[in-house]
Amino acid sequence: MRVVVRTFSELCITVGTVIVLFVVYVLFWTGVKADTAMDDQIAQLQEQWSKGSVAAGPKEPRSTATGAPGNSTGTSSGASPEDPAPYKDGKPFAVMYIPRLGFTWNKPVLEGTKTGTLKKGLGHYASTAQLGQPGNFAVAGHRRTYGDPFKDFPRLRPGDSVVLTDGTTWFTYRIDTKPYKTLPSDIAVIDPVPKKSGYTRAGRYLTLTTCEPEWGHSHRLIVWAHLDSTQPVEAGKPEALRR
Repeated sequence: MRVVVRTFSELCITVGTVIVLFVVYVLFWTGVKADTAMDDQIAQLQEQWSKGSVAAGPKEPRSTATGAPGNSTGTSSGASPEDPAPYKDGKPFAVMYIPRLGFTWNKPVLEGTKTGTLKKGLGHYASTAQLGQPGNFAVAGHRRTYGDPFKDFPRLRPGDSVVLTDGTTWFTYRIDTKPYKTLPSDIAVIDPVPKKSGYTRAGRYLTLTTCEPEWGHSHRLIVWAHLDSTQPVEAGKPEALRR
């Protein structure tokens, strides 16, 4: 009996140790690795930009435009950009800033939504529009693990700014909706004009997606935004990043 009790106790200790190590890995180590990976991606971009190498972006600035669900076009007046070069799968092409999530919050945006890609930053749905272009520029990110990029996603509110740069241009999108909960099978959320967004016509939109609940993936949280303004990087940071 003593041998059985001792063996069972040792087994419980072993299982408990494995569980603790797994929790440490999920909560801490994946975050450390992801933060390092995201820093590396941003460093790569900054090096490319310092050499004048930019994958895509409008060649001329465009003026501010307003929009709201139901009547927003999400467009800006002024010169139309040239067709940008295609993004390279798994490679970074922009940096995203969301002031609502903290003024130190900035994440690289990479092409594609493969598992390995999302470990290094946010992922652009390759089937959707490119940054600043007509259509719907859709981006996915982890809610938890791998740096927890969208941990505070539920805090996003209409009127919040989402700012991106591709090295030559600042793009300021304005969120129009509260986080919307849906199923992973609801791929219409990244349509050029998502039906449930409140938009009624073509424009320049942004969709952000993440998992729901916080530690699960049975559902998705979505917010939609319209392109509010653009300006060249030489003009300095946009107002949303200077508050």
